[in-house]
Amino acid sequence: MADERVAIITASGKGIGRGIARHLAADGMTIVVNYLKDQAAAEESLAEVQHLAPRSILVQADVSQPEGAKSLIDQAIAALERIDVLVNNAGPFLVKSLFDTEVEEWQRILDGNLSSAFYCTKFALPTMRAQRSGNIVNIGSLNVETTRGAPTTAAYNAAKTGLVVLTKSAARSEARYGIRCNLVNPGFIETYATSEADRRELPSLVPLGSLGSQDDIAEAIAFLISDKARYITGSVLNVHGGLWV
Repeated sequence: MADERVAIITASGKGIGRGIARHLAADGMTIVVNYLKDQAAAEESLAEVQHLAPRSILVQADVSQPEGAKSLIDQAIAALERIDVLVNNAGPFLVKSLFDTEVEEWQRILDGNLSSAFYCTKFALPTMRAQRSGNIVNIGSLNVETTRGAPTTAAYNAAKTGLVVLTKSAARSEARYGIRCNLVNPGFIETYATSEADRRELPSLVPLGSLGSQDDIAEAIAFLISDKARYITGSVLNVHGGLWV
C-alpha cells in the first residue's frame, strides 16, 4: 500500500511495548509486534493492534542475538515491504550487586538491552537508507541522562547508558540519508508488573506526584517520529515526571 507506514516494535507483546504498539496503530501505522517467549500475551497484543491496523503482523524473534534480529527485520520486509519506524524496546532487567553478578547474567543484560538495539538498527538501516527516510527510537532508563553509579543494577545501567552513545552515533551517521534517531527515558511507568507496593510508595519519589502511563511513553515516541520533530535527532527525551532533576 503506497501510503502505508510500518513500525517495528521489539518486545511489544506486553508492557510498555504493547502500549506503544497500540498507540501507533491508532495513529494509522501498521505494526510488527515482536515477542520472545510469551506467545499468548503477544497474540493478545496483536489482536488489539489489528483492530486498529488490520495488516499488522506478529513475529517471534530473539533480538538479543544477531540471527534473531535479522529474522525479525527480514520477515517484516517480506510481509510489508518497508520500515518507517524502529522502536528498540527490548530490555531485560537484573537487580544484583556488581560483585554477585555472574558473567552470563552480565552478558544477557548487555545483549538484551544494548546489542539488540544495535542488531535491529544495523539490519533495518539498508531499507531505511534506500527509502531515504526512517525513524529509530531507543528506550533508555532513568539513570542514563547523566552517568550515575548503580550498585544493584550495574549491568542494566551500563547497557542503557551505552544506548545513549549508540543513539547519538546513529543520529550523526544516518542524518544524510533522512534517518533520525532519538532516545526516550521512561521513569516509573505503570504496567502489568507494577505491584501495589509500587503504587503506594513510588509516587512520593516523583516531583509530579504520580506514576507514568504507557501512553506517556507512546505519546513521546509518536511526537519524535512525526514531522513535528523533523529537526530533532540525537536527542534524549526524559519522560519521568521530574526524577533526577
